[in-house]
Amino acid sequence: MPRLSSKMDQTTAIIVEGKTLLISHLNKIYFPEQGITKGELIQYYTKMAPLILPHVSYSPFVMVRFPDGIYGDSFYQKECPPQAPQWVTRYIDPHSKHGLTYLVCDQRPTLVYLTNLGCIEMHTWASSVLKPDYPGWAIFDLDPDPPSGVQEALEVALWLGEILLELKMKFLVKTSGSTGVHILLPLDDRFTYAEVQKGIEGLCRFLVTQRPESCTCERSVKNRQGKVYLDYLQNGRGRTMAGIYSVRPTPLGHISTPLLWEEVVNGINPDDFHLRSFDKRIKKVGDLSKMMNHKNDFSPILHYFTK
Repeated sequence: MPRLSSKMDQTTAIIVEGKTLLISHLNKIYFPEQGITKGELIQYYTKMAPLILPHVSYSPFVMVRFPDGIYGDSFYQKECPPQAPQWVTRYIDPHSKHGLTYLVCDQRPTLVYLTNLGCIEMHTWASSVLKPDYPGWAIFDLDPDPPSGVQEALEVALWLGEILLELKMKFLVKTSGSTGVHILLPLDDRFTYAEVQKGIEGLCRFLVTQRPESCTCERSVKNRQGKVYLDYLQNGRGRTMAGIYSVRPTPLGHISTPLLWEEVVNGINPDDFHLRSFDKRIKKVGDLSKMMNHKNDFSPILHYFTK
């Protein structure tokens, strides 16, 4: 891991795993409430690379850039920057109109390069560049509508998890890094995005019929009535979300954190998972994201929850 001096303020050359990177303005404050700098964010991603890269290294990467920190202007960028180093892996999407070229974050130097561009969050497709039309995981995106919050989202995650356990499926529950909760269902990649979205929608709508007082599939925000929104539409080609161990642009620098099942049952405080506390978290529970290595057959969901 490269050592980044807190005194460095202008462009500085560093070497990461044999690749030379020009890093700029390490003292720039990205999270004002905590005084967290760009340099500290780079240190986090550099250290966490062995845990993050297995989940992003084969997928098209979408940049959400915050070059002036969480309160500055931000923008969404799919196209790999033309000035990106030659060693950065690229992927040309054959379905895009003009041959859109994505960047692929498949090594630690690329992760550092992206963070230097102001990518606070890590966003990738659910599919790999080898099979771009077949997702490697499905997501249940649980988005609580106020006054509902993370505890209500965890309750819905518990109900969904119980269904998945009955189907003998392996899954990972994680915080979104905000008030939401994600359930990731790792898949063997032989089902299309359309099939996966149809199956996840069916299961979500089934749960709504069982728990109509608590959750909804209503897309209109004004009609959600304080319930937890089950956003099955996130299972679409090219859709992205903040990935496992991704930092979020919140005042504390919250981290999208994998959870133990007992934490889903008993509840957690998402404020416990942030940049300044995450070393303790990893030392306590280890890398829970290894659950994503257990690939599921999606057929049972299609069988039971689609017509």
